[in-house]
Amino acid sequence: MGKGRVVLAMSGGVDSSVSACLLADEGYDVVGLFMRTGAHDDAPATSNKIRGCCSAIDAADARRVADRLGIPFYSLNFSEEFGRIKDYFADEYLRGRTPNPCVVCNTWLKFGKLWEYAESVDAEFIATGHYAQVLPDAAGRPGLFRGADLTKDQSYFLFGIRPDLLSRILMPVGHLQKERVRQLATEYQLPLAQKPDSQEICFVPSGNYQDFLQKHRPNRQESAGDVVDPAGNKLGQHAGLSHYTIGQRKGLGLAFGEPRYVVELKTETNQVVIGPRELLAQDRLEAERVNWLIEPEPSESIRADVKIRYLHQPAAANIRPRDQGEIEIAFDTPQQAVTPGQAVVFYRNAQVLGGAWIK
Repeated sequence: MGKGRVVLAMSGGVDSSVSACLLADEGYDVVGLFMRTGAHDDAPATSNKIRGCCSAIDAADARRVADRLGIPFYSLNFSEEFGRIKDYFADEYLRGRTPNPCVVCNTWLKFGKLWEYAESVDAEFIATGHYAQVLPDAAGRPGLFRGADLTKDQSYFLFGIRPDLLSRILMPVGHLQKERVRQLATEYQLPLAQKPDSQEICFVPSGNYQDFLQKHRPNRQESAGDVVDPAGNKLGQHAGLSHYTIGQRKGLGLAFGEPRYVVELKTETNQVVIGPRELLAQDRLEAERVNWLIEPEPSESIRADVKIRYLHQPAAANIRPRDQGEIEIAFDTPQQAVTPGQAVVFYRNAQVLGGAWIK
């Protein structure tokens, strides 16, 4: 007897393709879904160009895998929904904040619209090729955990998942090392076993977000302002806050005798504050729109290891819930470059407790 119907997000990459094979082998009734987003990048997979994950080439690769497995495959247009993510990305930069579109895409699209589609075709589960795991927590409830391959772990980007969906989510490669996934692709005789991984921000293939802002917000109006030191002394001028992010060292357009960094963006006065590295260290932060993935949701302070960006080494901290979905985090040791607009995610050992957005 089969294990039920599952809608798998197929990107045309090796991870979701191997996921399709594993799910089919396990007896699931697999339906492949390619999400067309309008973030086109049709450079050949062997090119050195930074690649996205939503091109016509990727759609064709996904369809070939589905045909090989004999599973239904659909390509649906989510460009309108994806447009909201592009708007968010642009608007955050223009507000002097640093966005994280990958978290938003996973929350709104990959685990939001994907589940809506799954319900429309009477599927019991949704699946992706993410390097993360849904496992029983200490109380036996479904919890989100780091992927077994810590060099590829994507749990940081998934904190926004609705907690009630965890029991419906399958991540077939989450317990595997990336090298093993590529070996399986070869064993399954998939032609994309060595296909390069996609880059995270698929709609900024050049890597230059200013190019994207110019195209997406051609009529944007940013005011020039002062670049100042921590005491408020004017050092120069900037062309707009969107050109800067906390911790930035290069591209400041000013010469100093020793390294200087962007330590603050003052939106109320339109100022960029530049100072020495030690001023980047913060012992606490405030965050909003918290999403807890554990039950019951904490009402008092808890201890956790906290990541303030994807490549950040988790730091021990106290998390104190406040009203209206806000939290305050106090670190045991000050952390460098706490950046408004970025996601802050909290862990206990390998389990994701939840996350929020840095104010």
